[in-house]
Amino acid sequence: MDYIDYKILKELKANAREKASVISEKIGLSVSTVIDRIRKMEDSGIISGYTVEINQKKTGNDMTALMEVSLEHPKYYDEFTDMIRNNPNIVDCYYLTGEFDFILKVITDSSDSLEMIHRNIKSMDGVSATNTHFVLKSVKNEFSILPNIEKD
Repeated sequence: MDYIDYKILKELKANAREKASVISEKIGLSVSTVIDRIRKMEDSGIISGYTVEINQKKTGNDMTALMEVSLEHPKYYDEFTDMIRNNPNIVDCYYLTGEFDFILKVITDSSDSLEMIHRNIKSMDGVSATNTHFVLKSVKNEFSILPNIEKD
């Protein structure tokens, strides 16, 4: 990857449906070169897919919580992560260092639903502690494309 690839990724990040012709105008390359570079990034796995950004509030899922979870022992890891993968309300899960083993991002429609998810997690074999935080507002929600490509 080079500086040009990062510029293409930045444009696709802003709008994954952007036409190659528009990207080529913005970054000063031919359309065929942009298409070729995008294909190479797809083939190499740098671009692993295209997605849609969903406004959760408009779908009725306006409650977001972050839940820290500790396990008693690493032997519970597989069972716990299987449960996480199969719960559609848990949209992100990170395995951590520090006091807690995992942090989960839970998106749901109500406090009752969140309580059920919380109760389900707390009752799992091996879960020793949880700490839940309600998200009041999302200040920044994006992924990073490194390095900083603001130089022109």
